[in-house]
Amino acid sequence: MTIADKAVLVTGANRGIGRALIEEALTRDAKRVYAAARRPMTHPDRRVTPLTLDVTNAAQIRRAVDDVESLDILINNAGLALYDDLSDPAALEQQLAVNLFGTYGVTRAFLPMLIRSRGAIVNVGSVTALAALPVIPAYSISKAAVFNLTQSLRALLAGQGVSVHAVLAGPVDTDMSRDLDIPKASPESVARAIVDGLQIGEEDIFPDPMSQSMAESWRSSAAKGLERQFAALVKAQPVTP
Repeated sequence: MTIADKAVLVTGANRGIGRALIEEALTRDAKRVYAAARRPMTHPDRRVTPLTLDVTNAAQIRRAVDDVESLDILINNAGLALYDDLSDPAALEQQLAVNLFGTYGVTRAFLPMLIRSRGAIVNVGSVTALAALPVIPAYSISKAAVFNLTQSLRALLAGQGVSVHAVLAGPVDTDMSRDLDIPKASPESVARAIVDGLQIGEEDIFPDPMSQSMAESWRSSAAKGLERQFAALVKAQPVTP
């Protein structure tokens, strides 16, 4: 799916990958870009509409739906990453609330628009969905859950013409990874790769050098084959997640 002449909504749009995705969508001639964040920022381009949206706030999600005229592409980018050791259940609950249930809530709210437009959902996740990073285990657990949600939605919505894409990113130079002393991709390069992957229809998008090194092995893996096998069991029918 191309972004040109499409309406795009990006959550977590005020910094990092989210902000880079806004600029990338504009560069590729999006018709309207909804920049959703807890503290939205103004933008000089008239095609950008800021939205106040905390993905854990049901009332704000409903208001955002009311403010969006139509939607072709939903990019669930908002996320939370906290360092923890799984000793405090509250840390896991907090990250699941944002990363999993926030993604689910926003997707469910905008799904009728996406079905009408036969649009696309892009869930920005992490390679920690495939293998946990022990210094941020609660984050890894939440991203594994988001990946499973993405796979489930992909199968359930295929019959309604909505494509669902997972982004499995490695380290990116954002506030979340500031304390990690490792090579990181720029948000701008990751945003470009996400949009490139969407445009060529990649189900699972590996948008940076670290994640790309494992892309081919994932696509030919038994796990990916099992996903396709399970998806084939789902009959095409209207589904409301």
